[in-house]
Amino acid sequence: MVFFTDESATALEIVRRMKIVRKFIWPIIGLAAICFSLYGLYHELRGLSLGDVLASLAGVSIKQWFLSGCATLLAYAALAAYDHLALEHLGRRISLWFITICSFTAYALSHTVGASVFSGAVVRYRAYGSQGLSAGETGILVAFCSFTFALGTLLLSAIVLLLEPDITARFASFLPVEASISLAVLILLLIGLYLLGSLVGFRPIHTSWFRLEYPKPRLALKQLVIAPLELIGSGAIIYFALPEAGNPGFLIVLGVFLASFSAALLSHAPGGLGVLELVFIAALPEMDPAAVLAALAIFRLFYLVIPFLLALGVVVFFERAQYVAERKKENSTGEG
Repeated sequence: MVFFTDESATALEIVRRMKIVRKFIWPIIGLAAICFSLYGLYHELRGLSLGDVLASLAGVSIKQWFLSGCATLLAYAALAAYDHLALEHLGRRISLWFITICSFTAYALSHTVGASVFSGAVVRYRAYGSQGLSAGETGILVAFCSFTFALGTLLLSAIVLLLEPDITARFASFLPVEASISLAVLILLLIGLYLLGSLVGFRPIHTSWFRLEYPKPRLALKQLVIAPLELIGSGAIIYFALPEAGNPGFLIVLGVFLASFSAALLSHAPGGLGVLELVFIAALPEMDPAAVLAALAIFRLFYLVIPFLLALGVVVFFERAQYVAERKKENSTGEG
């Protein structure tokens, strides 16, 4: 029998309330981000009509649609490689087709639903669990993929800051060019330390909420190739859909995409609704807002909507197959 003092009961009540707060805090943050972004967009797009956006969308050529579609394939192929690297880190061998479909489904759902780490983890736990992975291994896989994405974002951000240091003025005009270069050098030094830790075999960095276990050098180098490819493909969807008039070039568009996509993920807004558009329109003042919105609509179609619909079909097919397999197993057990 366990007796609780007043102090322990109070502590348990605090823990219970904290769990309730954590359950609702991210949806609230996501809703607040959407409201703030839509309010900002309202002020940015005053005087712009739906007809202007539709006209810009109609002006996108077949070649632009095709190139944006190819960029989408590159992005999702690289996302599948995230999972492949993570499984290699775990020492697990799974069919390449299974990895590709599982990764596609996890990212397609999480990008659209929001709370990408959590929702992606649920899909992976269900799918990879059927292949023998434990909950702990799935957790490591999700963390590895998230860290790979962060590495790619940091590396590309550093490259953009070095080659286009004036880009920071699009987000904060008070920052000097030297700040961009200093930040880029700092990021590259941190990435260099990560590679050194992998090469030398440093002990894992462990805190109460974070654990960094260095992968093999070969895997670390692959991370720094595959993650940028995914982000380049994603940013290229928008770049190819933008018109030539006022287009500042791929590096600037990529830099704006990195900032807007990161802000969308941090906001936990489903699909980054409003956040992506607000950052892009504010950071590309030289371009027609209608053309920017049209390009972002194409991005959402290729990167979010179509993959989401396909992923729903994959989930239905997988769950049906699992149900049929379970029924067969039960029937065979009963007959035995």
